[in-house]
Parts: sequence; C-alpha cells; structure tokens
Amino acid sequence: MKNFIDLHLHLDGSLPYPTVKKLMKAHNFPSLTETQLKEKLSVSKKCANLQEYLTKFDFPLLFLQTKKDLEVAIFDLLKSLRSQGLVYTEIRFAPQLHTQKNLTQEGAVRACIAGLEKFYKWQDEQQDNSYPLHANLILCLMRLPNREHENSLTVRLAAKYDQHHVVGIDLAGPEGPIPNKAFRPFFKDAKAMHILFTIHAGEAAGPDSMQEALDLGTKRIGHGIRCLESNQMVKYLVDHNITLECCATSNLNTKVFKDIDSYPLKTLLSKRIKATLNCDNMTVSNTNLPKEFKLLESKTSLTEVEEHQLLLNSINAAFASDKEKNRLLAIFN
Repeated sequence: MKNFIDLHLHLDGSLPYPTVKKLMKAHNFPSLTETQLKEKLSVSKKCANLQEYLTKFDFPLLFLQTKKDLEVAIFDLLKSLRSQGLVYTEIRFAPQLHTQKNLTQEGAVRACIAGLEKFYKWQDEQQDNSYPLHANLILCLMRLPNREHENSLTVRLAAKYDQHHVVGIDLAGPEGPIPNKAFRPFFKDAKAMHILFTIHAGEAAGPDSMQEALDLGTKRIGHGIRCLESNQMVKYLVDHNITLECCATSNLNTKVFKDIDSYPLKTLLSKRIKATLNCDNMTVSNTNLPKEFKLLESKTSLTEVEEHQLLLNSINAAFASDKEKNRLLAIFN
C-alpha cells in the first residue's frame, strides 16, 4: 500500500524532530542531546497512562507560540506526511494553547492556514508523479476547568474560517475529571452554526464516555476503542453509522491494551463498525501511518481487504467536500 489517510493527528504531538530543533534554535533555547530531546518529546515503553502521555505536549508547545512557529510547524509536518504517502489528512490543534505570548486564538488559526497554503504552493512546484496531499484543520476545545470563554471563542472561529481549510471542532484533553456532557452548550452552538465535530472518548474512559459524546450529536469519536466492553454500544455504533478514529500505538502507550497482538481493529471491522486507523501523535508515539499499517499487518494479520475498508471508512467520514471525497475514492479504487 502506498497511499494513506489520517483523520486523527495532533499538531503539537506530531512535530518532526528537525522542526523542533529548528524552532529551538530560533528561540535561542539551549541545545539538547538526542537522548534528552527524545525524553522531552516521546514516551518510553514504560509510559504508565494517558496522564503521563499528555505531559509530552508541554515541551513542543513552548515553540508554538508565534505566527512564524505555527507556519513552520504546519508546513514541515505536511511535507513529512506527503513523503510518507498521505493523500489526505485532518490536523487538529487547540488555538487556546498557542496564546502564551502575544498570539490570539484567531492569530493561531490564521498562522496555521498560512502554513497550509504555503505548503500547497510548494507542492504545486514539485515535479513528481505522487498524488497531492490535501489537508484540513480541526480546532480543539479543551476538556479543562474554567475554559468556557476560550472554548466558546474556538467554536466561533471554526464558523468564521469554515471556508478557509477549517472543517470542524474536537474536544480533547484528559478523559475522566470533566465529563463530555459538561460541554453540551458548545456543541449545541456548533450544530446551530453547522460546524462538524468529533469528540475524544472511549480511551482512558469507557463506553459511558462514548455515550455522552454520542448524546451530544457526534458522528465521529476520537479513539472509541473501548466500545467492545458494551454490546449495546457496539450495536448503537453500527446502527447509527458512527466512525471510530482508532490509534493503535497511542493506545498501547496509554495502556488501554497490553500488547499490539490484542489490538481489536479486525474485531471492529468484523462487527461492521466504521473503524479507521490513524496516528494520533507521530512524535509522542514514535510512529507514522505506514508504520501503523505494517505493525498491524505483522502482529494481527490485518489483510489488504481490511486495510482497504479502513481507508474507505476514512473517506466516508472525512470532513471534506464531495469533490475531495470523489478524488480520494478515485485514488483508492
């Protein structure tokens, strides 16, 4: 397989190592050894849980606080994804996490759009036979206390820039302390403004968190891998055509599963659940999408037919135009 689609990819967790080094130098940050940098950016095999996993975002966020930072980050990430054979991706980020200096949420969104458009210009200049990579942006609300104003602004920005590569919103952050249902007002507003959305659920928390996300009206769930703990949830997902954004290595890192051999992607497909395969965080999890597919081929005997179904599920669930979906269908069929 040569071409891929990633619907669940976090910008701050997927910065290429050379990009981090470039940004560190631009900010006059003391140089680190390769070992020290890896400890800052990526989890070890001893990662205990999701809480420890989330600490790996603190360091890259230091270098994503200016317009130039975000332009460079998006541009470099898209170049890296294109080299891996991706033809479509949705990159998600929380604008409110990029306001530690003088940047506003809107400034952060505009900077990412500028980086994406710079990549398109660069890509148009390339003289090769590979399929072009198309990308869109998803803005994350944060599942954190006292973020009502920030989250409300993020929703409004998603509506304002919906003709400028922003295709939806997400709810990210630690699962558990604040339930998904607490964010009902934001998703009510999103529906009123015709903003598409996905919600993290069913990873650190179980099927109950997924049900809360579904009650808010989502048609896509970030992770959702723990749906198999409830037959009722499995039936609901199938009956209502809900798509799961599965992220295998990430789920191993956060100890949702003990080993890749038991990762139930084939089981989800056999039950007719609309599963997809994604990276989540390339740098934090030391992975990329070609690597994810190869890993599941070797450890779970994922077949070409199953891989094709995963990609068709991704196309159908993408927050993309009909024209873009037809382009992708032509590539994979």
